[in-house]
Amino acid sequence: MIIQLKSNITADQKNQLCEALMLDKYNITEVKTQAENYLVCIGKKEIDIRTIGNRAGVKDVHIVSDSYKLVSKKWKVSNTAIDLGDGVSIGGNGISIMAGPCSVESEEQMQKIVEHLVKNNIRIMRGGVFKPRSSPYAFRGAGVEGLKMMHSLCAPRGIKIITEVMQVSQIEEMMPYVDIFQVGARNSQNFNLLDSLGEIDKPVLIKRGISGTIEELLHSAEYVFSKGNEKLLLCERGIRTFETAYRNTFDINAIQVLKEKSHLPVIADPSHGVGIRNYVAKLALASIISGADGVIYEVHEKPEEALSDGQQTLNFFESDQLVSKIKRLVLSGVCG
Repeated sequence: MIIQLKSNITADQKNQLCEALMLDKYNITEVKTQAENYLVCIGKKEIDIRTIGNRAGVKDVHIVSDSYKLVSKKWKVSNTAIDLGDGVSIGGNGISIMAGPCSVESEEQMQKIVEHLVKNNIRIMRGGVFKPRSSPYAFRGAGVEGLKMMHSLCAPRGIKIITEVMQVSQIEEMMPYVDIFQVGARNSQNFNLLDSLGEIDKPVLIKRGISGTIEELLHSAEYVFSKGNEKLLLCERGIRTFETAYRNTFDINAIQVLKEKSHLPVIADPSHGVGIRNYVAKLALASIISGADGVIYEVHEKPEEALSDGQQTLNFFESDQLVSKIKRLVLSGVCG
């Protein structure tokens, strides 16, 4: 059960409500977010929610059978939209495009990509500065200095930044330069990191784990929400299976299921989903038709020279074509 509290509830009213719930053997967790104040109540006894809803200080009451309660669509029927400011939002009726390199490499590289994004009216740049690599000898990112450089180029052009955070100690230093924190597949169940991201007032995109289930992804989001951060996005990026013909098995089914189970925006990552450049654009379009609220993909002027993931990265011409097709899809009204 989720109880939404009114903003003007008194301490006495809240105490009386909690005492009544505890008498009915409910365990209570208070969750205060950027938008609302909730009581998440877990118990086995059936209760007439009208007796709760009529109490002073109670805004609304919802019965949610899912173990992931706050991110469930069973209590919040309207889909969440996230406002990044400057006319940039994710969720709702539009399709969001996030594009950029796998890794921030140099100022010259980033300047060219910024110009490409501006040309296509792409308002969110992705770019890794801390890279979790399978090999310890591979390029592992330009660090915070790379992020600062990225921000100095993007901010004047009204472009928002999404980048991956890998550990709790990085959050504070990254805060001034990041608009969306990304939790990568390898960290999707790093609960200390998720807890800490729940305590900040910036959006968080959580990627599905390498072999993670949909329910595990929703529980990861629940960790962040339960610590106070409602600004969440779910990302389908493919899972590891027995198939070796491509990098991951891109689970397009997951987009529909996540949209049905959760009110949070769903973003598709076809670059990591398939790992082969020739297939990325088609999977991006298929994701949008399937109901994704946006796509995040990798782009580089010369993918063959990229320091990481060049095999799954679109060049500027391919990216131009994809954006044009996405716009036509949106105009045709077939999305979702």
